[in-house]
Amino acid sequence: MNLQEWWHLLMQQISQTDGLQWVAVALGVAEVLYAKANKIALYPIGIAGTLLSIYILYKAGLFAESLLNGYYVAMSIYGWWYWIQKKNEPPVKATYCDTREWIMVGGIVLGGSVLLSILLRYITPSTVPVWDAWVSATAWAGMWLLAKRKIENWILLNVSNAFAIPLLMYKQLPLYAGLTLFLFIVAIQGYFQWRKIIRSENNVTNAAIV
Repeated sequence: MNLQEWWHLLMQQISQTDGLQWVAVALGVAEVLYAKANKIALYPIGIAGTLLSIYILYKAGLFAESLLNGYYVAMSIYGWWYWIQKKNEPPVKATYCDTREWIMVGGIVLGGSVLLSILLRYITPSTVPVWDAWVSATAWAGMWLLAKRKIENWILLNVSNAFAIPLLMYKQLPLYAGLTLFLFIVAIQGYFQWRKIIRSENNVTNAAIV
């Protein structure tokens, strides 16, 4: 398929996209912008958008992605509560993964991919069990690292995003593919911003030691 044919297919898919998907994606964009601005409104907006996404992705046959969004809802509720309880306390510092944490990441990705792909293949009518499982397992690992404030979370999340974009296009969810591309760009910015913060904190620590 050449570029012109791909663009025509994309425009055709967008024109056939229902209003519910437009609303869910708009809420997703708003959530990211509020998160970037460090506003608590990101949580109720994110929960609303994610609940819609669970339904939309399930209808599209992306069962692991739908389950992943259920996890996002639970984490958003917890994050909302935690924000209110700890908003005046300093955040946990961002750091790099150690060997033990990389082993955990490998276990989450490998174990999650195998388990989810088996469940999707034999319990659901999924047409993309391995693909769907890989996208979700790498996102699970990324979210675990994000909770621990590890800079490598951005890498794992973007591995997930990179595979999710063509998967969502294949499942005729172009708006979600566009949102995921947006998140891919944000994750790149997040990685370099966190690296700058870590270097700055390390320089301060080294200066204090000297």
